[in-house]
Amino acid sequence: MFRWYVINTYSGHENKVKQNLEHRVSSLNQSRAVRQVVVPTETVQEMKDNQKVSVEKRTMPGYVLVNMDLNEDSWQVVKGTPGVTGFVGASNEPIPLTQAEVDRLLHREVAQKVPSRAQFTIGESVKVISGPLSDFSGEISEINEDASKLKVLVSIFGRETPVEVGYDQVKKI
Repeated sequence: MFRWYVINTYSGHENKVKQNLEHRVSSLNQSRAVRQVVVPTETVQEMKDNQKVSVEKRTMPGYVLVNMDLNEDSWQVVKGTPGVTGFVGASNEPIPLTQAEVDRLLHREVAQKVPSRAQFTIGESVKVISGPLSDFSGEISEINEDASKLKVLVSIFGRETPVEVGYDQVKKI
């Protein structure tokens, strides 16, 4: 019966272990016993140079998930893979994950994401609090809720200049 198991690896070598294990499974003709190998990751937003960027982060450093039918041969294939230090379980005896744990680790839960609504209105005065134009004040001329951005008319050298900023880069005056 196919179940999900967790294997220990050297931290930082999860993707290499995944490649090695997939290669061993195909070369040792164990593809009927090992279905899938997954490095649990999540996408997070980080600020780099005042820009939001999406970055893949490992949710469980040092661990890899394997969906397999546990038998002596498949156990040996996984255990003998370079970089694998063992299975997670009592006295190195593999213990399968519950379905709830698998869903949580692989982000399969059905989450209703509520889009952030703008608490701003056109014509409202705001102050830019981050970015190259921080401490400038202006008036909102456009709201893009899909991208969570505002177009603010900022007075630079006596001229109204439109500047696009995120919701988190301004505050109401």
